[in-house]
Amino acid sequence: MIRFLAAVLVAALSLSAAQARNAPDSFSGLAERLSPAVVNIATLSADKAPDGSLDFTAPPGSPLERVLRSFGGKTPQRVQSLGSGFIIDASGIIVTNNHVITDAVEITVGLADGSRLPAEVIGRDPKTDIALLRIKPRRPLIAVSFGDSDTAKVGDWVLAIGNPFGLGGSVTAGIISARNRELAAEIYDDFIQTDAAINRGNSGGPLFDMDGRVIGVNAAIISPSGGSIGIGFAIPANTVAKVVAQLREYGQTRRGWIGVNVQGLTDDIASGLLADGAHGALVQDVTVGGPSAVGGLKRGDIIVKFDGKDVADDRQIQRYVVETKIGRTVPVNVLRRGKKLSFNVKVASREQHERTAVAQTRPAGPAPKPQPTSLGLKLSALTPEIRARYRVPMATDGLLVVAVDRNTAASENDIRPGDVIVEIGQEPIKTAQDLNAKIAGAKKARRRVVLLTLSRAGELSFRALKLPLRQG
Repeated sequence: MIRFLAAVLVAALSLSAAQARNAPDSFSGLAERLSPAVVNIATLSADKAPDGSLDFTAPPGSPLERVLRSFGGKTPQRVQSLGSGFIIDASGIIVTNNHVITDAVEITVGLADGSRLPAEVIGRDPKTDIALLRIKPRRPLIAVSFGDSDTAKVGDWVLAIGNPFGLGGSVTAGIISARNRELAAEIYDDFIQTDAAINRGNSGGPLFDMDGRVIGVNAAIISPSGGSIGIGFAIPANTVAKVVAQLREYGQTRRGWIGVNVQGLTDDIASGLLADGAHGALVQDVTVGGPSAVGGLKRGDIIVKFDGKDVADDRQIQRYVVETKIGRTVPVNVLRRGKKLSFNVKVASREQHERTAVAQTRPAGPAPKPQPTSLGLKLSALTPEIRARYRVPMATDGLLVVAVDRNTAASENDIRPGDVIVEIGQEPIKTAQDLNAKIAGAKKARRRVVLLTLSRAGELSFRALKLPLRQG
C-alpha cells in the first residue's frame, strides 16, 4: 500500500512538472523569429504659434529655413517622438499606441531591414490608447498574431521587443508580475503588469508569450527616474484585438452604451440598500431617455447579471457593455431594495451618445448663506448662480456641500465641497432641515448606516455614513 501511494505521488509530481513551463535556456530563437515584425515609429509634430496658427519646420540650412526666418524672425522647433509598433498583416497593417502618434503631422515607420516608409492612420482609439497604421511595402512583411491574454498567468515568461530611447530592435525578458491592474484608464482598466524592462520608446510595442503570440501592447511604466524599475504595463491582447477589428472595418470604434453610471458596491452600501452580502455593480445614475431608463432600471439598483453573465463589480459591467453589439436587446438582472428583478435593455452607441451630449451653464452671482447640519456639513440651496459657480447640471436637484468638518463620517467618506446631496435613504432632499430630520429618524430606528446619494461633476455616487447608536 505504501509503495502504491509513493508511486501515485511521484506520478502526480511528474505530471505537474510537465505542465509547468521551465525557464528557456535562451530567448534567441524567439527573438530572431519575432523581431522582423516589430517596427520603430518616429513622428513629427507641428508646434503651435502664439496666435494659434500652425508653425512649420524645415531642415537646418535648407532654403526653406531661410524663407521661414525672413517671415517669422525665427524657425520653430520641430517636435519629435519615438515609439514602437508591430505588424499584424503582411500587407503593412501596424498596431501601436495612440499616444505615440498624437498630434503627429508626419509618421515614419522603420522596418527591421533598415528601410523607412511613411505611414497613414487607419483609425485611433484614445480610450484604449490604440492606433492602427498602414504602410505600403514593396514586398509582403513578416507579421505576428494575437494570443489569448485571458489565459496568461502570473509567473509566465514574456518577451518585450521595441525601440527604447531610439535603440531599435531591443529585446527584454521577464515574467507577468500581476493581472487586472487599474491605472485609471477611461474605459478599460485591466492592464497586465510585467517586470520585463520597458522604457521610453517601448510604447506601442508587443509583449509576447513563449509561443510568439502577442498577449499585450506595452503602454506605460511606473518610474521616478523615467527609466525601467521593473514595473511596466501592457494593454491585454483580447482588448486590443477587438479595437483593432473595429478600426480596420469602420475606421473608428463602435461601443455599446446603456445609459448608466456605476460604482463599486461596499458592504455598508449594500446594507443601506437592504441587500446585505450582495455583489455586483451599483447604479449611480440613469440617463434620462437612455436605454436603461427606457428598460426600467433605476438609481440604486445593483446589477448582478448582464446578458446572462455574472457581474462581479463595476469594472466588469463596463467591459461587458462596451463589448456588446449595438442594437442588441439583452437581459439585465438587478437587486432593488433586496428584490430580484429582470429588465430588457437595448444597447445603443456610446460614440453617438458622446457626440450628442450637451453641457448647460448659467451666469454666476452671489451665493446664499450656507445651512449647518448634524453630519458636520454646511449646505446651500441650488440657485442659478450656485449652479453656474459650481457647474451643477440643471437636471441635478438637492443641496450643495459648501464645507465639511474634519474628523466626521462625512469627511471619512470623501464628501467634498462642491458635491451635491441628491437623496438620503433614496428619497429626494431639498433643505438642510429635511436632512437633519432624516438623520434623527435613522438614529431613533437604531440604523447602523445612512445612505446618501451624491452628485459630483454631474456623476452620481453613493456614500454610506456610519451613525452612532442611541444609548438606553
